[in-house]
Amino acid sequence: MAAKPAAVVRAVLLALICAAVLAFLFVSAISGLETEFAAMNMHGWLALGLGAGLTLLLGVGLMTLVFFSARKGYDDRVAEDPMAPDPDQREPD
Repeated sequence: MAAKPAAVVRAVLLALICAAVLAFLFVSAISGLETEFAAMNMHGWLALGLGAGLTLLLGVGLMTLVFFSARKGYDDRVAEDPMAPDPDQREPD
């Protein structure tokens, strides 16, 4: 059974993205080892880790709120005009 073209494209893109990330990490690690002016002590690594972790946590939390807001339809109600007449109610003749 042959793989679907969309699945193959998705797998190739994922492999390319992973290769690019690994290449970036390799180059940054090598260049970081060669430079002495960028050395950080324990407090610097702690601040970097906390900043990156809290930023990631904030991003995940906000995207979760966006997902649930869109899923429950809160965004649809904001777009409606509250002063518009209700189309389900007809005026008496």
